[in-house]
Amino acid sequence: MESFLRNLSATQQVAALFVFVFGLLAIVSTAAFLLTLRERRQPVHGELWQEELRHFRSLLRTTWFMVVIFWIGWALGDTVATVLFALIAFLALREFITLSPTRRGDHRSLLLAFFAVLPIQFMLVATARFNFFTVFIPVYVFFALPVASALADDPSHFLERNAKLQWGIMVCVYGLSHVPALLLLSFPGYEGKNAFLVFFLVATVQTCMLVQHLINRRLSATAPPADAGPEALPVRGGLVRQLLRPRAPIAPHISRSFNWASWGVGMAVASFVGALLSFITPFRFWQAFTAALVACVAGSMGHLVMKALKRDRGIPNWGRKGVGITGANGLLDRVDALCFAAPIFFHSVRWYFDA
Repeated sequence: MESFLRNLSATQQVAALFVFVFGLLAIVSTAAFLLTLRERRQPVHGELWQEELRHFRSLLRTTWFMVVIFWIGWALGDTVATVLFALIAFLALREFITLSPTRRGDHRSLLLAFFAVLPIQFMLVATARFNFFTVFIPVYVFFALPVASALADDPSHFLERNAKLQWGIMVCVYGLSHVPALLLLSFPGYEGKNAFLVFFLVATVQTCMLVQHLINRRLSATAPPADAGPEALPVRGGLVRQLLRPRAPIAPHISRSFNWASWGVGMAVASFVGALLSFITPFRFWQAFTAALVACVAGSMGHLVMKALKRDRGIPNWGRKGVGITGANGLLDRVDALCFAAPIFFHSVRWYFDA
């Protein structure tokens, strides 16, 4: 079966994926819509169940957003895909900076970030200058921005202001620029199919986040009160039930939904999905499993880091008043895991295959 799928042309593989992905999303979205409609007309579940449904629909919107971005990039070519991700990086950086206090002395650095650093970074990606684009922001921009800030003659909170801007550029610009860079890697016998690497990355990371959310919601629904103590945790038979019994969050002040049980299940499921998608990649089964695992670890931990930043700013979501261009949450909420997963995945793949 894998050999048959690998021997399909790129157009045939795209058509098969299109039918499968959009068909599956359409079925799941229709089911979620019908459940929501029924609950509005005649509620039969409690508030907790309805809250879970709202979170699930939010994740579905994120998945639709990611998938549509992939297909637009595929249909319009590598150059348009690079411009598209540059626009996403611009909007994500805008959200990051908007919710962080700035001073008049930051204006010069902000102009450089939005109208010099960002376009240069994506231009380097479009021209496949990999050796330079990987060090342009971490080295050149890292030292140039504080100089621009110092020339503004405003020493107040100098370190904090520059660190904030450098963080935003690293996450939103540097991280996302590695997604279109996947389109330009070279693998023997894989010409014209690099867009599948983008799909592979997005599909595995999004699967990981979705499974973690669903498992955690299930654990939260059966968890005892926070002050009940470990003896209150139910002990049930069966290996699966033991693994999925309610567990305390690892970092409760940052995320009450992050625990090792849901994280481990998300890693396992997403890695297996990546292995099943090996036929659209230059990887073998276990290579695809490992690549998906690496991407998911980076993405999930990056998501946790971005939650810590939101807690520090005292906001529930990125975007003005917690609302961004994609709906319920900000754009950065949709792509934060991808910002961390993309550079790790890109450099791991490029190093292993010498692409």
